[in-house]
Amino acid sequence: MEPISILIRLFVAHFLGDFLLQPLKWVKHKQKYKVKSKYLYFHILVHGVLVYVVVGEWTKFLLPVIVMIIHYLIDVLKVYQKRNIFWFLFDQGLHVVSVFVIWLLFYKQGSTMLYELTELVSTTKFWLIILAYIFILHPTAIIIYNLTNKWEDEIGKTEGKGLKNAGKWIGKLERVLVLTFILTSNFSAVGFLLAAKSIFRFGDLTQKKDRKLTEYVLIGTLLSFGITIIIGLLLVKNIEL
Repeated sequence: MEPISILIRLFVAHFLGDFLLQPLKWVKHKQKYKVKSKYLYFHILVHGVLVYVVVGEWTKFLLPVIVMIIHYLIDVLKVYQKRNIFWFLFDQGLHVVSVFVIWLLFYKQGSTMLYELTELVSTTKFWLIILAYIFILHPTAIIIYNLTNKWEDEIGKTEGKGLKNAGKWIGKLERVLVLTFILTSNFSAVGFLLAAKSIFRFGDLTQKKDRKLTEYVLIGTLLSFGITIIIGLLLVKNIEL
């Protein structure tokens, strides 16, 4: 069996056990009773069984045992923390790293893939792409704000209340998607994304008959898309993807 196939199976077992085969009842019980929760141990056992069955390496009995021990330690850390997005991402990050490390320890052939990843990270292309994503997230948001904030006083009284910082997150997400579409040569998806945003956002604005707010949002959107498209095209032109 190829090492990459085993790695994928390990991740399949993890996500099956942590999400599809973990009822909400178990999660709440673990959060309430911590290490005394019987479902914590049921959950760990499910992971061990899944790893053994999904990976299918019947002679490697130590593999599911190691996975169970490490998963238990990470989950014990989690149950003593508040349930929020930070701890969720931190918890899943630890699980992903642990799966990768266990794979490397049990399957030495995986070192070849690790070497290839190291080589990729050391390339100029990789760091140019990272730089592009960083730039479109925060610096671009500042540029757009400085170009449009002179109109905020005019539209401040007319704009309805929305979710806090929702506009910023929408802008960041759309720029990430646009850059990703360009880097993967899916230019038609950029047009689809712009059309979809126009339908949902500008439709509400025109119904309010607020021309100033509509123009303000349109300028911000075109700046967001325009800057990202320019960066994406420059990046594609200067590196081979």
